[in-house]
Amino acid sequence: MIPKRMKAFCLPLVCCLALALVFFQAPAKCHGFEISIDVAPSTLNIQSQGEVVTVHTSIAFSSVVGGTVTLNDIPISWWKADNQGNFVAKFLMSEVKALADSGGLSVPGENTLTLVGSTTDGPEFTGSQTITVINVQPAGGR
Repeated sequence: MIPKRMKAFCLPLVCCLALALVFFQAPAKCHGFEISIDVAPSTLNIQSQGEVVTVHTSIAFSSVVGGTVTLNDIPISWWKADNQGNFVAKFLMSEVKALADSGGLSVPGENTLTLVGSTTDGPEFTGSQTITVINVQPAGGR
């Protein structure tokens, strides 16, 4: 027969050991990291006839899960590697311009665009750049 003091001591000890096993068996949470980006055009004219917004990054093309990438919550249209092997993201300019209609862009004004995506290892990356947004009729337009 086990004395009462021993029962009182063993039960919390067993619970602590069980929790420790669960804690150490749980997968580690992946933490994101910052990358640098270069957005083109750096001045976005709402009246322009441009078709894409291009984002050059400092992260290796092979490290990115392309379909996870967004720019201010806009899904990526297509992607490629540049001549240094870095990830380049393309977004439909019409979708970026539509942010102005929903209040997501100040026109005219300085606006921060943030690229977010996942890596093949799991961690998320982010990069931000401020661009200028204008609403000017292009020269020669009527």
